Amino acid sequence: MNRKIIGRMLGFLLLLECVFLFPSVVVSALHQEQNALAAILATMVIAAVSGGALCFIFRRADRHFYAREGFLITALGWVVLSAVGALPFVFSGEIPHYVDALFEVISGFTTTGASILTEVESMSKGLLFWRSFTHWLGGMGILVFLLAIVPMGKGGYSVHILRAESPGPSVGKLVPKLRQTAAILYGIYVALTVLDVLFLLAGGMPLFDALCTAFGTAGTGGFGVKNDSMAGYSPYLQNVCTVFMALFGVNFSLYFLLLIGQFRQFFRSEELGVYVLIMLSAIAIITVNTMAQYPGFRDAFHHAAFTVSSIMTTTGFSTVDFNLWPQLSRSILVVLMVLGACAGSTGGGIKTARLILLFKSLRSQIRQMLRPRSVNPVQVEGHTIPDETIRGVDTYMSAYLTIVIFSVLILALDGLPMETNLTGVLACLNNIGPGLGMVGPASNYSVFSDLAKVVLMLDMLFGRLEIFPLLILFSPTAWKKAG
Repeated sequence: MNRKIIGRMLGFLLLLECVFLFPSVVVSALHQEQNALAAILATMVIAAVSGGALCFIFRRADRHFYAREGFLITALGWVVLSAVGALPFVFSGEIPHYVDALFEVISGFTTTGASILTEVESMSKGLLFWRSFTHWLGGMGILVFLLAIVPMGKGGYSVHILRAESPGPSVGKLVPKLRQTAAILYGIYVALTVLDVLFLLAGGMPLFDALCTAFGTAGTGGFGVKNDSMAGYSPYLQNVCTVFMALFGVNFSLYFLLLIGQFRQFFRSEELGVYVLIMLSAIAIITVNTMAQYPGFRDAFHHAAFTVSSIMTTTGFSTVDFNLWPQLSRSILVVLMVLGACAGSTGGGIKTARLILLFKSLRSQIRQMLRPRSVNPVQVEGHTIPDETIRGVDTYMSAYLTIVIFSVLILALDGLPMETNLTGVLACLNNIGPGLGMVGPASNYSVFSDLAKVVLMLDMLFGRLEIFPLLILFSPTAWKKAG
């Protein structure tokens, strides 16, 4: 166990958080928000001092580390960043209860978008900006950003951090050097974000709104700056979000293939094909099912496309209260909550890649039962998938179902309806935000007790970190020295 590298990396992350808070300082200063400005500056001092102290204390840390340290660095990093990132809301008094502030920030960093706020527009611009900016930071991952800018030494040990933080059943390098891989991923992320902002500005959206909306879209988070989310904006602006939410739900490795001219390999992606097929099918069914609630086909299609793109990519923006839709449409949305977007994207859920592996593994097992002597390997795009990857998917699903069951049972102590508890857990575990019932798009999570909020916060972290890093963090074995 290399505990010194864990402390050193946490120090780097806190220093990074201090830097990332600075844009919010500028926003508060421009809007002359003295209270918010003082709260953000105080948090920056805390982050800088504690981060600097950790870097100094562990300045001679051995940079060699393995999977265990990678998982622990990732899990602890997200917890520490959230714990400090909540302080501006508490110091300013805009969210005075620390549990509520922590819920809001964890929801931001994990790109969940679940909120306890009943009135968003009354908040200071500086803290609204920080709230939305946490989506953008958490979307691609702060540790991925750290890998892109901080030399980690030779040996490729930092790939354990990349795999621990990046969503999907398997993550590898795009190019031989990991630092270049992280830089490429963030380059694509920044480019798509800038493009999104430009399209929003072209539709007349104010710069502040455009930036915050793009942060929520890019990170597939869903924090809005308006009480009605995206409902008050023009159809053009809503359509821009529909398209970009879908784009950010695509595996970023596929965009890299486009950049290097591998068009054939891009279009051969089974995951992309299934992702698009599910999305288009859901839009078609919901459009037909909800037509009676809208003036015509065009309006029904518009809201169906926006909502499906938002839910499947786990963004959580809304243009209408889909809690009022027919049961079939609501049921489809719950299924999409669980499925989520592609592996290697900023979206949550169990991922389309896992869905493909689960179905192909099931088909392989059935064939094996019918013909015991036959060999039926699981193949994706012509490549045989190792048994280790299949076992990993099975283990993930077992852990996923266990977390859902225990979370729902604990939330039941609050006495709220089953629909609210179940969809609330699914919305947080899959990093979506709005659920159904009392946590629908027109409501919020303030109805839950502090205990329920803590459970939902853990669900958000479980979902964003793909379950295992957080489980390892709570495992006593992970902290024991190798014998």
